[in-house]
Amino acid sequence: MSDAKVSEMIARIKADNVKFIRLQFNDILGIPKNVAIPVVQVEKALTEGIWIDGSSIEGFARIDESDMILKPDIDTYQILP
Repeated sequence: MSDAKVSEMIARIKADNVKFIRLQFNDILGIPKNVAIPVVQVEKALTEGIWIDGSSIEGFARIDESDMILKPDIDTYQILP
């Protein structure tokens, strides 16, 4: 993702007064899962992604190959009530 898009997204998040970002995804069975991060980590999430333990998610990975990374899709940004 370009630096300009990252800066634009960060500005939008600040303008919306967001405190936490919820990264949502589905497990292999289609059940929604999510990881919440504080807004101070949004730049890291947008540029590098957020590491998660995939072994704790049904059907994702065995314990010895469980490190996974979540990368936000800025086109799906929404304010949740």
